[in-house]
Amino acid sequence: MNLIKVILYSVLPSPYQRDLLYALSQHPKVDLQVNYLEAACSDSPWPEKPIQSYERILPGFDLSWGLSRFHFNWDFPNLKEVDVVVFNGYMSLTAQLILRWQAQQVPCMFWGEAMVASSNGLKGKIQPFLAQPLEQCRGIAGIGSQAVADYKKRFPNKPIFNIPYYCNLSEFQKQIPQRPRTPPTILFCGQMISRKGIDLLLQAFNTLLQQGLEARLLLVGREAELPQMLQNLPEITQEKIKYAGFQAPENLPYFFRQADLFVLPSRYDGWGVVVNQAVGAGLPIICSDAVGAARDLVEPKQNGLIFPAGDVDALTEAFANFLQNPQAIERASIASQKKAENWSPTVGAQKWVDALEAVIDQGALKQ
Repeated sequence: MNLIKVILYSVLPSPYQRDLLYALSQHPKVDLQVNYLEAACSDSPWPEKPIQSYERILPGFDLSWGLSRFHFNWDFPNLKEVDVVVFNGYMSLTAQLILRWQAQQVPCMFWGEAMVASSNGLKGKIQPFLAQPLEQCRGIAGIGSQAVADYKKRFPNKPIFNIPYYCNLSEFQKQIPQRPRTPPTILFCGQMISRKGIDLLLQAFNTLLQQGLEARLLLVGREAELPQMLQNLPEITQEKIKYAGFQAPENLPYFFRQADLFVLPSRYDGWGVVVNQAVGAGLPIICSDAVGAARDLVEPKQNGLIFPAGDVDALTEAFANFLQNPQAIERASIASQKKAENWSPTVGAQKWVDALEAVIDQGALKQ
């Protein structure tokens, strides 16, 4: 097969997507162009990195309505010689125009997390209309097993591929310490908001200390709602919590090396790249079952534990199982290190090539 010419549309240059897209751009079978709808936004304050030769920022603007944002861009590329167009998002004018008017001429794919119905606000009212063009896609790539299950129900007659986020774990895999240390440190990395289950984490941590278990809690990420959530904790508990603030991606390996356990207790998380990073850092992982990455990256009683989202008692028990059993922490750490071997961006790029070839072959059979 000749080079597969691919144009991929994504919202902005996320450092986690870019690791995978860079690996795909280096694949000998792929000629990739990535178009971003915007250069950055206030909700994603990552340090700016140089745009690569295969990337570009489309001219345009966005409109906000509550928590929803809708992008309007122009200067579209010529799609006549493109083999596949991939969309990482469908709520933009760009995606709507191409899917509604050009999907018959060029194969299109959608790449996304599990779809969450929005019952409130403008987004909830127009989401079904905006999602209709996904029927025109030749295939859908779900970001993890949870998304794949969702899309198989929504689109039973389409090929569905499992292509999660893959990020560069090499820096996380360096200088992995012998775990556990005394006292063990629990790490959370992400926004300090209720959707991420920070309130549940603080409650569980306080209970552990009241039960006489020794531990420390390290929080890394945007402060958001943290000050209000800390107010009701006893001072003795607050003394064992360290807040390190928001950190650039290149600084994260240092903090992951300080930890003996990693937790992501989200009430909902479509994927959760921090779980990839925890695997790379060789950490035992405790995740809620509402975290997309949990299905693919956490093997219960091997490299971590999964608890029901929102269940603070189950979260407390999961912590206690590790804190009371240092050997379990050591075994889970080794298991995560082994799992990381199969989660490099190169592995993800090959999954993309397999999916692209399958979609192209499917189109050839229909002609």
